[in-house]
Amino acid sequence: MKTVLLCGSPKKRLSASAFLLKLAALFIGGEKTFVAIPAVPSRYDPILDELKGADNLLFAMPLYVDGVPGHVLAFLEALEAFAKEEDLHPRVWVVVNNGFIEGRQNAPFMAIMENFSAACSFSFMGGLGIGGGVMLNVIRILLAAQFFLMLILIFAGYLAEGRWIVKEPAENFLLNLLINGALASAALLELISLARHIRRQKDFGTKYTRILLPAFVFIVVADVFFFIASLLQGGLFRGWLAKKKPTDAYLKRRMD
Repeated sequence: MKTVLLCGSPKKRLSASAFLLKLAALFIGGEKTFVAIPAVPSRYDPILDELKGADNLLFAMPLYVDGVPGHVLAFLEALEAFAKEEDLHPRVWVVVNNGFIEGRQNAPFMAIMENFSAACSFSFMGGLGIGGGVMLNVIRILLAAQFFLMLILIFAGYLAEGRWIVKEPAENFLLNLLINGALASAALLELISLARHIRRQKDFGTKYTRILLPAFVFIVVADVFFFIASLLQGGLFRGWLAKKKPTDAYLKRRMD
């Protein structure tokens, strides 16, 4: 059994969609191939060739304006033509995350992917819509930072007192791990369930979940996050606090 995991996020680094795919891959079994859907049609051919022998396709991407990202839509059109030409009939599952807290905000996306599957004569096996999906990225980055901070505190304690002081830093890290794990637990458990359905070739249905954070708290956290990200011109986390460089296309439009 071969499963191709297709990431539809436009981010090159620290993508929540790529993170979700890699987690799902741990529970799928069989042969697995991870590919990122390119923004340039000239790079489609190697990916389309990879799909020839696939039994399962798992798409993961963010929700953009209640639908698929623009570059993914172009790829789906190319895939539809290729599938008819090569007579491909894989099973399709999808995972979509959005910036709103409500998981059901992803419902239009599910309809788009189901219609796409029908047009290609693929078997649509359902999908998972995650509300507040961007927080999964924030949580994993914060936990990584807290882990390294724990190591620094342990080492600093040894330098200051000549002995390893592990208990307090480790307890603080474990507490943060439990809190953040609880917030992400519903999404992660549903993702594992979807992966097991892929492994067993079973219909998952359409399910929606969310980060387990009260909406009034999530709104404040999201507002602060996106305010800081806007000040850094979108560079927060994606570019390790670096400002994004203008693309050639953007510069050309400015010159015109």
